[in-house]
Amino acid sequence: MNVLAVIPARLSSHRLPGKVLLPLAGRPMILHVLDRTRRVRGVDRVIVATDEPAIQAVVEAAGGECWITRPDHASGTDRVCEVVTRLVAQGGTEPSVVVDVQGDEPLLDPAHVEALIATFADPGVSVATVAAPLGPGDDDPAVVKVVVDQAGDALYFSRSRIPSAGAALQHIGLYAFRTSALADFAARSRGPLEAAERLEQLRFLEYGHTVRVVQVAEPSPSVDTPSDLERVRSLIASGESP
Repeated sequence: MNVLAVIPARLSSHRLPGKVLLPLAGRPMILHVLDRTRRVRGVDRVIVATDEPAIQAVVEAAGGECWITRPDHASGTDRVCEVVTRLVAQGGTEPSVVVDVQGDEPLLDPAHVEALIATFADPGVSVATVAAPLGPGDDDPAVVKVVVDQAGDALYFSRSRIPSAGAALQHIGLYAFRTSALADFAARSRGPLEAAERLEQLRFLEYGHTVRVVQVAEPSPSVDTPSDLERVRSLIASGESP
């Protein structure tokens, strides 16, 4: 199995502009994400995908691979699609599985990604993602919820509370795709559920793909707000990061 990891990264962020270049322990955040992704067993290649030359300069100065992509992508998944399409068009090896790692996950747990990759031993899985038990603040629209069926496959994702007798999980924005599923995503228009919820992963469900949900004990700390940034800085300084 040939596995490609792509890290979409941009500077525009409503709650914390330029966050992927903010310093953590003396290094830009994106380099921590890159290092963590390189530690994942089974990943053959890692590419940072951005529309910002400043991010490319930082990544390449640290010895990483970074591609400049179009600035008009509606989602990180669209940016990942561009990288895979260009890679194949240039004669590169078509990956069997593509992992999408968010650029604001400086404490990414490599074991979570390895668990995602392992799901593709099941030929019925075309997309996989991660979820954890819901914690405080489960009504917050910033916390995406998911409910799963008896096989562990996603039934629905929502920003609202899902009436499921406490069975909803907190969705974590880490994905892996078969290349065929990613190509199908790029070829499809946004469906009504995706448009209503503003959640790109619903496009896979709307067009019939199985989305396997890997359940983990807790999410890796991500950075969306200034308070998240300070928390991650404290974890790194104290040596408590996973």
